[in-house]
Parts: sequence; C-alpha cells; structure tokens
Amino acid sequence: MDDYKITLSESEIPRQWYNVIPDLVTPLPPPLKPDGSPIGPEDLAAIFPMELIKQEMSPERWIEIPDEIRRIWRLWRPSPLRRAHALEKALGTPARIYYKDESLSPPGSHKPNTAVAQAYYNKEEGVKTIATETGAGQWGSALSFAANLFGLNARVYMVKISYEQKPYRKLLMRTWGAECFASPTTRTQAGKAILEKDPDSLGSLGIAISEAVEDAATHDDVKYSLGSVLNHVCTHQTIIGLETKKQLKIAGESSPDIIIGCVGGGSNFAGMAFPFVKDKIDGNEDYEIIAVEPTACPTLTKGPYRYDHGDTAKMTPLMKMYTLGHDFVPPGIHAGGLRYHGDAPLLCSLVNDKVIKARAYHQIEIFDAAVKFARTEGLVCAPETAHAVKAAIDEAEKCKETGEEKCIVFNYSGHGLLDLSSYEAYFDGKLEEYEYPDELIKKSISDLPDIK
Repeated sequence: MDDYKITLSESEIPRQWYNVIPDLVTPLPPPLKPDGSPIGPEDLAAIFPMELIKQEMSPERWIEIPDEIRRIWRLWRPSPLRRAHALEKALGTPARIYYKDESLSPPGSHKPNTAVAQAYYNKEEGVKTIATETGAGQWGSALSFAANLFGLNARVYMVKISYEQKPYRKLLMRTWGAECFASPTTRTQAGKAILEKDPDSLGSLGIAISEAVEDAATHDDVKYSLGSVLNHVCTHQTIIGLETKKQLKIAGESSPDIIIGCVGGGSNFAGMAFPFVKDKIDGNEDYEIIAVEPTACPTLTKGPYRYDHGDTAKMTPLMKMYTLGHDFVPPGIHAGGLRYHGDAPLLCSLVNDKVIKARAYHQIEIFDAAVKFARTEGLVCAPETAHAVKAAIDEAEKCKETGEEKCIVFNYSGHGLLDLSSYEAYFDGKLEEYEYPDELIKKSISDLPDIK
C-alpha cells in the first residue's frame, strides 16, 4: 500500500539554502534608485541588517544556514509530503497527487521559514524592533512568533480589509507580543496621505509596505522585514523544495511532472519551485511549473514586465517585475496574501523566460476546490493555498481525460482555520467573482517609469 505521508528525520533538515540567481536564464535586472542608478548595499542599510543585504545580492548558489535557525525549525520541520489518495480516488484520476504540508508551523503556514531567519539576523546585529506589513495575516503572525523567540519587538501594519475579515490573526500576533495596526493608519505620513485621498481605503500590501518601511527609516532602532518578493526571502523558503526532492525519491518518484504553487509576492511558490528550476533550465528535466494567482489581482497574467516600486509611496527601490502599478488597490477578495501589485523579481524573470507558466482563477472556483479538498483529504486550507489546490485538481482531471499517470506536486502553504469567515461567506453565497478590467490595469500602469 502506498504511503500517505513521507517524512524525514530532523537531521535531514537542509543545511544550505539554494540561491537561484546564478542559474537564471537571463541575468537578474538590478534594483534601482528612482533616478535609474543601481542600488548599493549602503542604500539598504537603513532598513535591513547587513547579513540579509549580503544574501539579497549574493552570487553564490548555496548559502549556509546557521545552526540556531535549524534548531528552531525543528519545532515543525521537516514538514511531511502527503499523498492525496482520497482526492485521487474522488477525481477518478490516474495522476498521483502530492502536497507539501507547510501548515504545521505554530503560525500555520510556510512563513516562519524566513521569519525565524530574519529575526535571527536582526538579533545578531543588535536590532530591537522589526516593522513589517501583512496581507491576510500569515506573515504578520509568523514574524510576531519569530520576534518573540528572539526577544524582539514587532510592529505589524495589516491591510485594513484583512484586519476586518480575519480578526483572529491580529489576536494571534498580540498573543506573541506584537502590535498590529489596520493599514492605512495615521501613524505614518504615507498612511495619512492615503487616508486624505480615500478615508474609506481598504488598504493594500503596497500601502502597508510603505508604512512599515517609513517606520523603519525614521527610527534608528527599527529595521524592516518583508515576508515575500525579495531575493533573500525566496532563498530562505527553498528548504521546502529541497526537502520535497528528497521525499519524492523516498516515495519512488524519479521526478514530478507538474509543480504548482499559489503566488502573491512569490515566496511559497519560489520555495517549492526554485530547487527544481535548475534541472529544467539545464534540460535535464521537463517539469511543467505553474504559478497560480487570483483574477482579481492578475499580476503575472496581465501585468507588463516593467520596473516599478514595491510600495505605494515609492519608498522602496525600483525592481523589474510583472506589475499592476504601485497605486493598484485590488478588490477585497478573501485571499488577502495574494493582493499584491507586483511579484518577486526572481520569479518574474523565470516567467518572462518561459521557465514558469502562470494562470489565474476566480474566487468562487478556488473555494469550490478547497471544499472538495477538505471533504476528501480532511484539511481546510487558506484561501491563498486554495489557488494551488484548484490548479492541482484541474491538472489531475486532465490526466483523467488523457489517461496519463502524471506526478503532480503542490505546496500546501497554509491552513485556513483562522479564515473560516471566508468559508462562511462562500457557503452563504456572498462571494463575488472578481476579474480586474483590462482598462483599469492600463490606467494603473500608465505612470510607470520608462526604464528599460
């Protein structure tokens, strides 16, 4: 009988992170200042600890993981790779479906993989307080958890619509000793400027990032921490894919045929996919790698590949990425972690070079998939994760039509036990199928800087 879960011992937790930068098809366009000149390490020192800046710009393929980080990870790592036997049976598919269960961390998602690392490096450099943003609250919860472990203060700017939709996330942050504010706030100049224009603003990740960066830039004892998008964050998350590669071999799979993850900023997707990317680029494997996003925020599927700021107030460097424009405020869908106007430059480079494919789904159909998954596999996933579940089901159903026995792997990036109000809205028929109009996207990107 096939195993239901494939586990590793604690001694098998990876000792190095994988950095995809040296293996990209096209060299990564550098981050720039507003005048178009390159950003240097000294330009980032006001908001990031130096070790993270070094990792952000590192050309090395492998980066050593400190023992203290691996020690804390042992609370939940290695995470199991699960075989979705019940889902396969319900679908009547010949495909084999596996999912990497990142929901077992104390905050319930993949986010602590980098939160612990970032808190560690901040503590090592004498930082007292970390400021950050959060969408649905998974990242804010993770950083609050990690900051508490290292005796740091955490200030979290949570996107207002998610702050209201997901009250228990902010309580989780407070339980770990963090402060949590509904963004936009009156605490920062960036927040005040947004509220002057729109007192009823739902907020966005771009706005919340502006507030957190301003907090760090205007206080000497505060540094900024980002839960996705940046190179070092994607690198930290590669422990997911590195463990998965080992587990697939144990399961008797020579290699997956399809690799799937949901995308907001790109961290959980990168964590799963990047360790597989080199084999595909080198021509050794022909994986199909699929990044899934909401139609309400169709960054990869409709945005141009351009230089843009990572935040609304234009306090962050210009990065080349697929973007919907830094002023873009998406509808208030329940997958708050996927409501971001841009994506990780590393991921965008690979999409632009056609190593990775992108697709988008409506809100209702991803909840259809999430409920099907819960009623077969028993697990209630986060709305963000439901996008990956939907894609995995679609690919398995294609295999039913073709008779192909493909190996499908997706990242189960977080549980939905603090998102049950989203499920309530679904069952009560209160969800809308948002699809952001092309004409509004054209308007939102009309003032992007003309940098090639």
